[in-house]
Amino acid sequence: MATHFSSTGPMRSIFQPKSNLPKSLLFLPDSCHRRAETATCRASSVSVRQWSSAANYSRLVKLCNKPIVVRQLAHKRNGVVRCATIEEIEAEKSSIEKDVKARMEKTIDMVRTNFNSVRTGRSNPAMLDKIEVEYYGSPVSLKSIAQINTPDSSSLLIQPYDKSSLKSIEKAIVSSDLGMTPNNDGEVIRLTLPQLTSERRKELSKVVAKQAEEGKVAVRNIRRDALKAYEKLQKEKKLSEDNVKDLSSDLQKLTDEHMKKIDSIYKQKEKELLKV
Repeated sequence: MATHFSSTGPMRSIFQPKSNLPKSLLFLPDSCHRRAETATCRASSVSVRQWSSAANYSRLVKLCNKPIVVRQLAHKRNGVVRCATIEEIEAEKSSIEKDVKARMEKTIDMVRTNFNSVRTGRSNPAMLDKIEVEYYGSPVSLKSIAQINTPDSSSLLIQPYDKSSLKSIEKAIVSSDLGMTPNNDGEVIRLTLPQLTSERRKELSKVVAKQAEEGKVAVRNIRRDALKAYEKLQKEKKLSEDNVKDLSSDLQKLTDEHMKKIDSIYKQKEKELLKV
């Protein structure tokens, strides 16, 4: 026996979603309301497809042979996902760029320091930058416990703040690769730079070339780390493929710029070494 249903209770109860499912918006054509009111729409003519728990879909439900569009609200079972704002994405990009520039500049400074520690024909206090002295049981840099001067172009004068450290300073210089013999008079230490032979200049030139290459490798590694950071943002849907390409291009320009800086200071140092 066919069952009639009115425009109020029965209609709502039949299409009431289960309590554990997401709420939906149900749009009924006017014709169906009229049919329900006139009691001509029967239950046997109703074809309702089963509810699905999937999110973000639209489905046609036939009621009284008329299409009814059911749009379910976006729903995620494991909680609400919050998308990053444009400001947050820009902040992440800016952080990566700043880190890259800071690390590359630090690499250039390190290359310069290494070059300065390689002696040329002229005296330079930076030649002693890498000398570490055993001072009260701890290794400290020479320049932190002594004043270093250049009285002339071929000698260095070391005056310690604590005279008891003279022997330790002398020992550290002898065991270094400077190739100089310290003269300790009990007050100060004098270093006289011997003339570099042609053979020694070539050896030092190779040392400097190796240091320059190590600096370039460090810059390339910084570039690699930044690319990985950009790719991570792309996987997180924070950057598009085009964004990553543009950022990679800018990163390559920055890398090339620092490579040129290393080449420039290397050529300058090599010129100093080979100059007789």
